[in-house]
Amino acid sequence: METEVDKERSQLLRSRLREADTSASPVLRSLRGTPGERETPLHVWALDPAGTLAGGLVGHTWATWLHVTYLWVEERYRGAGIGSRLLSQAERVAAARHGCRNARLETWDFQAPGFYKRHGYEVVGVVPDYPPGVMEYTLTKRLG
Repeated sequence: METEVDKERSQLLRSRLREADTSASPVLRSLRGTPGERETPLHVWALDPAGTLAGGLVGHTWATWLHVTYLWVEERYRGAGIGSRLLSQAERVAAARHGCRNARLETWDFQAPGFYKRHGYEVVGVVPDYPPGVMEYTLTKRLG
C-alpha cells in the first residue's frame, strides 16, 4: 500500500472505474458517443456598470443534468435579485442548449438552502457534520 498523490494512477483509476461502470449500467452505456457523455462547463456572470464581477454561477451539464458547483453574489448586491437571475439563466441555458431536465447542487446550512428552496429545489440528502458542526444539503429540481 502507498499513500502518495499520483496523478497518472488517479487518471488510470478513473478510466478503469468508468469502464466498469459503463459495462454494468445500460444507462451509462447508452450515453457513450453522445453529447451527454461529457461534462460541459456552464458559467453565468453578472457584472456591475464598471464591468467588475458582481456575481457568478459556475457549473456543468452532464447526462441531462445541470450541476451548480458555485453561486456567489458580491455582498453589496445581495438582495437585489442577481442570484435569482444567475440561477434562472443557468437553468434556461442548461435546458435549451444542453437538453437538461434536472438540476442539482450542494449547499451548507449557513449558505443558501432557503434561497434554493424558494426557487423550487427540494432537499434530497443531508450530511451532518460536514465539516464538523455544519450540515451539507443536496438539493434537486426538475427543470421545465
